[in-house]
Amino acid sequence: MKSYSLLTLLILIGCFVNAQNKYEREYRIRKSQFPSTAMDLIDDTLDDAKRIRFYRETDSTKISYEAKFKKDRLWYSVEFDEDGTLEDVEILIKEVDIPSDPLEKILKYLDNSFTKYRIKRIQQQYPISKEEPTEKTIRNAFQNLILPSINYEFIVAGKKDKEYFDYELLFGSDGSFKKMRKTLPPNYDHVLY
Repeated sequence: MKSYSLLTLLILIGCFVNAQNKYEREYRIRKSQFPSTAMDLIDDTLDDAKRIRFYRETDSTKISYEAKFKKDRLWYSVEFDEDGTLEDVEILIKEVDIPSDPLEKILKYLDNSFTKYRIKRIQQQYPISKEEPTEKTIRNAFQNLILPSINYEFIVAGKKDKEYFDYELLFGSDGSFKKMRKTLPPNYDHVLY
């Protein structure tokens, strides 16, 4: 009986540790394969957008859809769940776009968490909330407003112990740490060797 409880405990620990990893793959799809409810929501914003691309993401826990495009010299990523419900709007930014106090907190956290690191990408994230209508979140994102509800998503190649891994870190608008997950490297299935 003891061996069964020990085995169960080890399996639960393995599931918990594995839940901290992000096994996400992104596949480009046609506009016709994108959820129609999602298209209805962002169709007006795509009128003056350039380089519009549609993606289907498979994660270790869910499937989502993403529209990426360039509008007003900014790169946007609008993410939807499998049903076409908006999850968040992200804008590709640089360090100089983050206010100095939150940036200082974030960099201090990165210095303490990694022996070495390199920031690969930063996104300003406008998540959907129950207090705010979806249209208002979209409007705030396209106006590029710095609000207390936004998050900063950092993709970092970091060294812990003796190995480098890619990590996705999420910080609040005040620079407070929210969560960190390991990510897989980009998918290069299209490359022929």
